[in-house]
Amino acid sequence: MRKDLGGHPGLYSEYPRKGGSAPGATHYCPGCGHGILHKLIGEAMADLGIQDRCVLLSPVGCAVFAYYYLDCGHVQAAHGRAPAIGTGISRAEDDAIVISYQGDGDLASIGLNETIQAANRGEKMAVFFINNTVYGMTGGQMAPTTLVGEVTSTTPTGRDPREAGYPLHVCEILDTLKAPVYIERVSLSDIEHIRKARRAVRKALEIQRDKKGYAFVEFLSPCPTILRMDAKGVERFINEEMEKEFPLKRFRDRSGEVEPIVRMKSDFSKESLDRIFGVAGEESIEPVHDPEFGTMSIRISGFGGQGVLSMGLALAQAAYLSRRFVSWYPDYGPEQRGGTSNCTVVISGEPISSPVVDEIDILVAFNRPSLEKFSSSVRELILYDMLAGEFQGSVRSIPVAATEIATQKGAQQAANTAMLGALMATGRLGLPEDSYVGAIKDAFSKKPKLVPLNLEIFRAGADWVRKMDR
Repeated sequence: MRKDLGGHPGLYSEYPRKGGSAPGATHYCPGCGHGILHKLIGEAMADLGIQDRCVLLSPVGCAVFAYYYLDCGHVQAAHGRAPAIGTGISRAEDDAIVISYQGDGDLASIGLNETIQAANRGEKMAVFFINNTVYGMTGGQMAPTTLVGEVTSTTPTGRDPREAGYPLHVCEILDTLKAPVYIERVSLSDIEHIRKARRAVRKALEIQRDKKGYAFVEFLSPCPTILRMDAKGVERFINEEMEKEFPLKRFRDRSGEVEPIVRMKSDFSKESLDRIFGVAGEESIEPVHDPEFGTMSIRISGFGGQGVLSMGLALAQAAYLSRRFVSWYPDYGPEQRGGTSNCTVVISGEPISSPVVDEIDILVAFNRPSLEKFSSSVRELILYDMLAGEFQGSVRSIPVAATEIATQKGAQQAANTAMLGALMATGRLGLPEDSYVGAIKDAFSKKPKLVPLNLEIFRAGADWVRKMDR
């Protein structure tokens, strides 16, 4: 028997993407509900004049190859992730009409949370949910919608709710949410039911055409091959058994009362970004291409709350003010205080290919664990707070009384500023002192009263290293 959909509105006349010797035949089994629904979708797209705006998502399942047949845009999705992809497309392309085409083994299982979240947000998409009570593509295993007592390859004695729970009613779950505009359950069992399903498909797509929000249609669908039934048998199964568990119903239709969704416009202009980051009106400093300067990588590490990241930012700002290419890359745990924290600053006379480095030229360590973790990857120099204890490594190490200096000045939390001064005094980075001073002033631009104290601590840290070198 030929499974021919060719020439139907909204579908290709032939299916060369499928390959094989029968370009007009589908890969679906005779009597499968997917072919019926494909025709309903294609016809609705063509009649509503929205075909060029439609993007159909086909995740894992028998309809994963829907792009063979439906003449519209297509994106294939990971198992259960079509709602997330649809959200991205709908929000990025406001005129796109997103159709998420999912089976019960996809939507109601691995993709259930994605479905609920998208529905709860009222995402602008039409979800067509095909419920045939089994995993059709993989051989007929029990699905979330398998009926109680129904025999499948994984429930050979029938689904037992004591072991496998009860069939999942997705329409009823989504109907508890406020955001969805349209929810309906229909059937593809016979001509009379298909006519009603046709109206539901059109309604869901009209809602998308008008940008009114989330529409969900569940289709009780025949799968005669896996259910091992002939046409009459599967029609009876849907009408008499499935409908008892999944009553056909229009759960809601708010399309006449909701307004079209108006998305905020994204604005990534330089003017807007400058305003957001508080640099509007400032002239940016362009780096100078200077291959002779070379490249230096500095890792700053300690406990969270020791000012590790802010020291890195200040150092990066000093490099920026010196017209060097610079990157700042943070790495920290979830703790606000007390966890591990480090950042890597790369300073170069040429564009930086990656902010991530395996080996570093200079390590600045505020605690013992940082010394033990990173010292083996250092090529040139280690600066460490004396509170970490004595340390002997394979490269030059300079203990700095950073915490002691800051404490004596009445600001223990400014140990990072003392360490910044110590780093400058080594002369390894080739940045002028004025750039460090400018970076400190920028760091405290909202608290200018703290600038003099921090400059004093900064210079004290520098003096410490200069005395060590005498």
